[in-house]
Amino acid sequence: MQLKFGTGGALRRVQLGNALSAFGSGFTLPYMFIYVDQVRGQGSLAATMVFTLFALAALAVLPFAGRSIDRYGPRPVLLAGCAMAAVGAFAFGQAQSTAGLLLSVFLFGGGVTTCQPALATMIVRSSTAATRSHAFALQFTLVNLGMGIGALVGGQIVDVAEPASLTRLFTIEALTYLGLALVTGTAKIAGPGPVPVADDRRPSGLRTLAGDKAMLNLLVLAALIFFTCYGQYESGVAAFATTTVHTAPSTLGLAIGANAVTIVVLQMMMVRITAKRRRTTAMAATGVVWLGAWGMALLAGLIRGEAALATAAIVSIYVLFGIGESMLAPTLGPIVADLAPTRLLGTYNSAFSLVKQTATAVGPAFGVLLVGSGTWPLYLAAMAGSTLLIIVMALRLRGHLTPVQDNAERPAPVTVPVRELQTAA
Repeated sequence: MQLKFGTGGALRRVQLGNALSAFGSGFTLPYMFIYVDQVRGQGSLAATMVFTLFALAALAVLPFAGRSIDRYGPRPVLLAGCAMAAVGAFAFGQAQSTAGLLLSVFLFGGGVTTCQPALATMIVRSSTAATRSHAFALQFTLVNLGMGIGALVGGQIVDVAEPASLTRLFTIEALTYLGLALVTGTAKIAGPGPVPVADDRRPSGLRTLAGDKAMLNLLVLAALIFFTCYGQYESGVAAFATTTVHTAPSTLGLAIGANAVTIVVLQMMMVRITAKRRRTTAMAATGVVWLGAWGMALLAGLIRGEAALATAAIVSIYVLFGIGESMLAPTLGPIVADLAPTRLLGTYNSAFSLVKQTATAVGPAFGVLLVGSGTWPLYLAAMAGSTLLIIVMALRLRGHLTPVQDNAERPAPVTVPVRELQTAA
């Protein structure tokens, strides 16, 4: 009965919690730059520091989060992360000084990043190898739908002349993390299951990870992906749109909403398409689509005097991002799960989250500084170059994956000797 609940009811609660927290994030993340720079009057440098510190909080929390998940299970780690995120988001909305903003955003970012590997581990334990790609794709769809709706609604509420409007947004963000704790943090998640003898004899922790060439290559590829798209999505591209192309915040919210709609419409179709393709092929194809997005960004910069055409180009950037993201959703998460030894799933997910957060820390610092200094052509050229590297690294990763890990073959059922049966929260 526990297995049935774990693969059904528990997974639904994990997905619902993801969507709820994403709704709150959509309220706030696209408008953090405007909030720090214009509403609190701290300037673009302070705004860049806030984005960077939000992501770099991962360096402090994720090494401990991974070991804690492997030892205690994902549920208590998720609850701790929700508490940190809720307190940090609320405090960020109340802070007025640079020091207060930096302190609260560090707590906010630390909580958010603590939740990520816990949620990923919950999805893996609540799904099977056959349903895992669909589960991760559904998570991605719900998260983007939540963020898109949140950004759309938040864009209509934001008023730079009224600081209280931003304070309300961050208060809502805090409440959504309390909702995540209530909905998902109380779900009953199955333990990691039987541990194969061969798996049990391998070196544990970071030594195993450091010797896993496939995982190391995947982490390099993930760093490029998160630096080039996710690290720019809510910072560099948003700053480019608002300061260079002079896109209104409400229009930016519509563009982010278009991204979410694209993902929702295409995601299940992409699951079916990628199910018949190599995962590395899907990731390389994502890079090709994103090259088109940066091409549209260049067009928006060149025709920024034509408001209607420039706005259409900005919206198309987010639509093309969404097409690429829908191809990534069924691939990245399942590859990490397939590469991870059974008892080190938390460590592998935390390493992946650490790379993600580091890349999304460097990305905003790089993007916002270049855009803010007026060198937006250099910014777009650098992003296009990074996107080309994504294509190259995706194809290179193919040589480090087994046919099963790359989705070129279906896994054959096997029976393994069992040393112990672990349970986790």
